[in-house]
Amino acid sequence: MDTKELLKKVRKIEIKTKGLSKQLFSGEYHSTFKGRGMSFSEVRNYFPGDDVRAIDWNVTARTNETHIKVFEEERELTVMLMVDVSRSAFFGTMNQTKNEFITEVSAVLAFSAIQNNDKVGVIFFSDRIEKYIPPKKGKQHILRIIRELLDFEPKGKGTDLSEALIALNNIQKKRAIVFVLSDFMAADYENPLRIAAKRHDIIGIRIHDPKEETLPNIGLVRMTDAETGRELWVDTSSKSVRNAYAEQNEKRVEQFNTLFSKAGKDTISIRTDASYEKALLGFFNGRR
Repeated sequence: MDTKELLKKVRKIEIKTKGLSKQLFSGEYHSTFKGRGMSFSEVRNYFPGDDVRAIDWNVTARTNETHIKVFEEERELTVMLMVDVSRSAFFGTMNQTKNEFITEVSAVLAFSAIQNNDKVGVIFFSDRIEKYIPPKKGKQHILRIIRELLDFEPKGKGTDLSEALIALNNIQKKRAIVFVLSDFMAADYENPLRIAAKRHDIIGIRIHDPKEETLPNIGLVRMTDAETGRELWVDTSSKSVRNAYAEQNEKRVEQFNTLFSKAGKDTISIRTDASYEKALLGFFNGRR
């Protein structure tokens, strides 16, 4: 992708997602993710109805007027986006590939975070850690993240979510809000998820294409596994083949929901032909 086209796409996504985050998500995000506690802000005169436990007796004695301490929430948080850039994430039969869909959802979450003065970082992963962008604040930082999401060329093809979660714990020592954006076509990540979940607030966002749910009846088709490169002929006219395909997908979905539930963490599932705005708002409202 040349520079001019890339900047045009970045601008398009910025306009769409920044507007959404400002209009819909910034307040919901603030209510959903609390700060680390309360910190002292100032003292002011006592008014009837104020909590007497907040009276500052030193200032009261010095001024001969009753004063109370005012506290405010310590808001600054760190948000980590763990983005799946394996080859399966570039599949799509609708208007967008899963990767393009993930880019928009990531941008909305990132803009919501910086509007609440939080830092945002990114871990790109496939069957390896592809890239790490340390958490920072500011619009220019978010635009850099969007550029990377649009134009990143991964070296790996497969998906190793286990390694990505281990890397998260090694990289991010302090507690963070972690959004894992993937199709979750991965295995053997239960233990790393459980360990990471003890330190971080992890939310799994499963992005999936509707054609991954059922196999259409279109006869004999040659199919290629995007991650392994393996090719095989599939007789889609066979009902047993279509049923086996659907069952395999259901097992992946069940594994995703079960593992996150066992770790005590939330999940969001969004189809690429559906509204991610509605799904995110539903999550924020439910969380709050």
